[in-house]
Amino acid sequence: MMRVTYTILCESDLYKEIDLQDILANEKVSKSIKSEFAKGLRNIVLSANDNAKDNNTKIIIKTQKEHFEFMVSKNDFADLLELAEDDARRNKRLKKGCDGVELIDIVTVE
Repeated sequence: MMRVTYTILCESDLYKEIDLQDILANEKVSKSIKSEFAKGLRNIVLSANDNAKDNNTKIIIKTQKEHFEFMVSKNDFADLLELAEDDARRNKRLKKGCDGVELIDIVTVE
């Protein structure tokens, strides 16, 4: 048997990578950080750690997804995507704007 984990894909899903330098350069973010962590202090400058190897720290903003599982026979390996879609339809997980599945993990279970 195999345990298959999948998630539902939607048109409104978000995945965005933003450089930390860009975030710190944003005036609203900068003011918010200063008021939260350096309240009442003056002449404060925000910067990212320049000692990083690639100096390319990224912040990721993405949609939090729920994971679903189902069990299948090892013989059904070639049809896993179709079986995941069938499981999503059977459990009414596919809704308007959410019509695909993404396989997350496949684990062999004795």
